[in-house]
Amino acid sequence: MIYYFSGTGNSKWVAQQMAAQMNEQMRDIIPKSSQHDLQEEKFIGFVFPIYAWGVCKPMMEFVKQLPPTSAFTFAICTCGADSGNAMKELKKVYRIDSCYSIEMPSNYIIGEDLEPADVIEKKIAAAKQQIENMAREILEHRTIMHVHEGSFPWMKTKMIHPLFERFATTTRPFTIDLDRCNGCGWCAAHCPAATIQMVDGKPTWNEHCYQCLRCLNGCPQTAINYGKHTQDRKRYRLEEYLKR
Repeated sequence: MIYYFSGTGNSKWVAQQMAAQMNEQMRDIIPKSSQHDLQEEKFIGFVFPIYAWGVCKPMMEFVKQLPPTSAFTFAICTCGADSGNAMKELKKVYRIDSCYSIEMPSNYIIGEDLEPADVIEKKIAAAKQQIENMAREILEHRTIMHVHEGSFPWMKTKMIHPLFERFATTTRPFTIDLDRCNGCGWCAAHCPAATIQMVDGKPTWNEHCYQCLRCLNGCPQTAINYGKHTQDRKRYRLEEYLKR
């Protein structure tokens, strides 16, 4: 079984590729469930994005409540560059036999523009090859730590990630372009934190947010913004690059 959390699609795609390579089932950890029978599983995998050099909150919460398993376990994190000490933090709460990081296109458009299309396509192509290698090693039960932690990983994970969780997940900067929004409700239906509600045909945000940016990047009308800088930035939609 491969459990995954994905905001804008990168980790879901990696989970899909791994499931196909390993002939395993995959399951989104959203919606949450407390029933997980792992006794018959030969492999247990976790695929998730890195947020500010830490394990994304929903995956960390999910792993903490899992029962022990005798299966071979692995974790794969997707990141724009490096992952800090995120995997080491995950291994403190659950036994993980093999860990990998995989570089995927950056989609944090709150902080920067999307990468050029050719860079995105090269990253996806490289990821496909890496996934094949990872699947082979995991099927062979190889204990591996192929994680690009980057520079100053301890500081990034222990100091910057907590600040991100405390201050950068605020929903206050979310705004709606009323000329674009048609009240379709896509954002509310697809919010993994269930923090978006439709009020008078328009989305409103509660306080609880994973900062996964699914609503920002996925809005069919490109009607959602986060502050002023995202208004002129292209949205990240992985499927557009997979079709090329």
